[in-house]
Amino acid sequence: MRTFAKSDKLDNVLYDVRGPVVDEANRMEELGMNILKLNIGNPAPFGFRAPEEVIQDMRDNIVGSQGYSDSRGIFAARKAVMQYAQIKHIPNVEMKDVFTGNGASELIQLSLNALLNPGDEVLVPSPDYPLWTACTNLAGGTAVHYICDEQSDWYPDLADIESKITCKTKAIVIINPNNPTGALYPKELLERIVDIARRHELILFSDEIYDRLVMDGEEHISTASLAPDLFCVTFSGLSKSHMVCGFRVGWMILSGNKDLAKDYIAGINMLSNMRLCSNVPGQSIIQTALGGYQSVNEYIVPGGRIYEQREFIYKALNDIPGISAVKPKAAFYIFPKIDIKKFNITNDNQFALDFLKEKRVLLVPGSGFNWKQPDHFRVVYLPRIEDLEIATSKLADFLANYRQ
Repeated sequence: MRTFAKSDKLDNVLYDVRGPVVDEANRMEELGMNILKLNIGNPAPFGFRAPEEVIQDMRDNIVGSQGYSDSRGIFAARKAVMQYAQIKHIPNVEMKDVFTGNGASELIQLSLNALLNPGDEVLVPSPDYPLWTACTNLAGGTAVHYICDEQSDWYPDLADIESKITCKTKAIVIINPNNPTGALYPKELLERIVDIARRHELILFSDEIYDRLVMDGEEHISTASLAPDLFCVTFSGLSKSHMVCGFRVGWMILSGNKDLAKDYIAGINMLSNMRLCSNVPGQSIIQTALGGYQSVNEYIVPGGRIYEQREFIYKALNDIPGISAVKPKAAFYIFPKIDIKKFNITNDNQFALDFLKEKRVLLVPGSGFNWKQPDHFRVVYLPRIEDLEIATSKLADFLANYRQ
């Protein structure tokens, strides 16, 4: 009997944010067990809600959103994103340079599919948001990982970046603010990365989905604002800042020296046309979401939920013997280090699975973010403090007697 296997193209594609450990959590839930999920940055299950004005805008526009839009998006949405690019000092952006997507994730895949030939290399951070590695490999390219240094606030190691550039390298990915570490890169560091891209004639892909979730009075700098002479692709959206992950509202901005990428841009337009358009009701809220008062600011200052939950989780994790963590400056993730010698850990997936089965708390192991050593895991600190307290207490109790 003829059977059907998955494509060979998927052999090097992993997305363990929703991987085997999550599959086990789902199985346990089906058996009636209650699982505290700290694995994915999805605000809605933890009581975060979109601004009412945004919800009302979608209601008001839903009847008029039944047909296809321009493949790049409706006029009002793209105009709002273009104006947002101006606020972020991203140069040389016209309406035709803005593409809306079903989340930034769709556009990451589209942009890599349009660019890469077999064997082309893309520099991707380690740890990374694993979609970048997965989409690079799926598009036929090779993800080459450069190290982000935990001892330097998780900043990219510039010497490591330089050492991994070859004649096959086409682009460098910058995730800022960073997922999974919560790092925020200063202007001076970004300028040095841009200089590397300039000297080696690379495309800059800048993933900035968390740019409006920056704490401690820090400022997010768009990579493209520092590179008017290079070709840059900037990704962002509303999923995180406006708590609407399920609406799938993202965008991509082409900027800088577009003469360097005329054929590539034609490829982007071709793939954009093939998917017809992103969801039009989602596009309809972009103008309202980006304009006027930004309610997300209430969450990221002292007294705000995200800020206070970050303060709690940082201290609670560092208080556990054998756990240490760098304090995140943005987003809603923390990437703690675990003393693998103390706990004899050789497999971080097994650690996450053992913790899940014993304490019914779901974490993502560091290997899910293309971190090579089995000594890290990611925690989402979106749950309320009382739930984070339960989770960290369970972790401390679990580790008190754990040896792999």
